[in-house]
Amino acid sequence: IGSHSAEADSQTEWTDVQKKIIPWKNSTPSLDLETAFQDRATKLGKSNSRLIVVASLIDKPTNLGGLCRTSEIFGASALVVGSLHYIQDKQFQYLSVSAEQWLPLVEVKPSQLVDYLQQKKTEGYTIIGVEQTAKSFDLTEYCFPEKSLLLLGNEHEGIPANLIHHLDVCVEIPQQGIIRSLNVHVSGALLIWEYTRQQVIKQKQQQ
Repeated sequence: IGSHSAEADSQTEWTDVQKKIIPWKNSTPSLDLETAFQDRATKLGKSNSRLIVVASLIDKPTNLGGLCRTSEIFGASALVVGSLHYIQDKQFQYLSVSAEQWLPLVEVKPSQLVDYLQQKKTEGYTIIGVEQTAKSFDLTEYCFPEKSLLLLGNEHEGIPANLIHHLDVCVEIPQQGIIRSLNVHVSGALLIWEYTRQQVIKQKQQQ
């Protein structure tokens, strides 16, 4: 009996299990998975989030694929890329794990960004640059407006000077290490999460 009791205890000790949906590994989805996908598909382009992530300056498919995945997971309303051809790239697809199928993608070439940002300003969006400048806000102290547009810089040059003039605000991530720049996908993910966290808290306060 003692042996059986010990065995029972060991079995009940680990009761938490993963509940990830991994669409790219399911060749024959279950009914629940199909229902989840159908529900997500009906909401495509109808996200409650007012966060637009602009990645037109980014040219590495791995960074774009990772941002696509992160944007979809946290329910961004759209991801803007410099070219829709990126979604055919195998490196993009490896990182995005099908997120491009569930997230609205918009093509805005770098040369069109000034006009695009101005248009979004007229629609009430606050244009937020992820950049270290003399007047940038610390991410831990910045309160995201509901209608936020997040402009990410190029992997090497960041956000060019001609676009910084069109930003409403710059936000930087506090750092303590010797290396002073994060990978652009990591930077984007941190701001996307912080926007999401703030909006979730706001919704709970309004309930």
